[in-house]
Amino acid sequence: MKFTREEIAKALKLYVITDRSWLKEDETLLSVCEKVIQNGATFLQLREKELNAEETRKEAIELQKLCRSYKIPFVVNDSVEIAMEMDADGVHVGQSDIKDRDIRAILGPDKILGMTAKTVEQAVAAEKAGADYIGTGAVFGSTTKKDAKNLSIEELKKIAASVNIPVVAIGGINSENVSRLEGSGVNGAAVISGIFAAEDPAEKTSEMSRLTDIFCRRFLFTAISRMPPPLSH
Repeated sequence: MKFTREEIAKALKLYVITDRSWLKEDETLLSVCEKVIQNGATFLQLREKELNAEETRKEAIELQKLCRSYKIPFVVNDSVEIAMEMDADGVHVGQSDIKDRDIRAILGPDKILGMTAKTVEQAVAAEKAGADYIGTGAVFGSTTKKDAKNLSIEELKKIAASVNIPVVAIGGINSENVSRLEGSGVNGAAVISGIFAAEDPAEKTSEMSRLTDIFCRRFLFTAISRMPPPLSH
């Protein structure tokens, strides 16, 4: 399924990243993700560092089918090869994944390419490398990356203003602090434990969806209007 640049920008509003470590005994990743999507998740990334390649591939196939049925974007974290093999909507890669690799050339022009960027320089380089969006943080610390360096709201603003592609904030975001992103210039919030660690992930997603609506509605049209036309790859 191909998504336009405008559709990707809108879909970043509530970007959910999986974390199976919080699953209860009677839950599967697929079942929780479906509830999360039904309650307002607008983008899904499979990020399960403890799974091997075959396990990741199996989960990716199931989640891609799920996301297509709800018409939201689905990307695989890091593994370009798995994303291409099972025809995911795209991939999200970190700085270490892009060294000496032209990821856009591997993916082709129609797949979604997300890149992590923690500085203005990295953000500008990601845009030049063909990224469709940037993930940046950690804005409020991180429960999944213990060595993550905090990124101030002022730094976040500078990164968002330095590029013409959408930016999603990540790092310790939950229902208590997401409103602090308003005015930062980001298109949305990427959430992991803020949803998966909740007693009721579906209910928490619904709450987060309402909260992200507050700042995303005001920002969306400005963000889309300054996006450049698609590049010819």
